[in-house]
Amino acid sequence: MSKKGIETLVGLFVLLGLFGLVFLAMQAANLGNVGGGDTYAIQARFDNIGGLKPRAPVRTAGVVVGRVKSINLDPKSYQGVVTLEIEKGFEFPKDTAAKILTAGLLGDQYIGLEPGGDDKNLAPGETIAQTQSAVVLENLIGQFLTGKAADAGSGSAPAAAEPKK
Repeated sequence: MSKKGIETLVGLFVLLGLFGLVFLAMQAANLGNVGGGDTYAIQARFDNIGGLKPRAPVRTAGVVVGRVKSINLDPKSYQGVVTLEIEKGFEFPKDTAAKILTAGLLGDQYIGLEPGGDDKNLAPGETIAQTQSAVVLENLIGQFLTGKAADAGSGSAPAAAEPKK
């Protein structure tokens, strides 16, 4: 093989590697399905969104059915208003519940939808009524530690042993 042929193969190999890196970066940033199919928007209100970010997945039964489009603060109620883009093929009952969940112990957060049993479905632009805010690990640890400190402070001290005569 000539020197020019080897240089061409090396160049193609480098380009293939670059395309692979771009693909992995897009998958890691949840941008793998840019410009997906038709979607409709619904909203959910949460007291605490934790570390939820735009483009986070929306899942039902572990299946990705949409993405978080935007997160805003309602200036009157001081709640986080999360706009969800749901793929047109998925329709959810009006009594669907939305929860902010974490993938693993310290993983990324996502929205989990639990369908209800209502006969009518959520229409585009409607708001999910039942929501559960994010569980913040730091708050749980703080509650655990303050609870243990309160238990230690309220418990009776062991009686001192009397000296033998």
